[in-house]
Amino acid sequence: MGAVTDAVNAEIGQLGVEPVSPGLAELAVSLARAIDETDAATARAAAARELRAVMADLRRLAPVETKGDAVDDIAEQRAKRRAAAAERAAGG
Repeated sequence: MGAVTDAVNAEIGQLGVEPVSPGLAELAVSLARAIDETDAATARAAAARELRAVMADLRRLAPVETKGDAVDDIAEQRAKRRAAAAERAAGG
């Protein structure tokens, strides 16, 4: 595989979109492979333009990460404080 194909595969893996849209993910890999395998500047430019559009679509389909968000961190800290306060109030 080439550099573009490797990068696209890595990003698709990070996005976790293959189960959601396997056809679009495969199209992205196919376009990346075409970029890696051709020396024709016009063909590379056309494939790159299409790849950018497909990757933008895949990024929009990516599930939203909810873990690690500041609101989650605050809620977790609050829950810990409440549990500790409840334990102290119960005499423990």
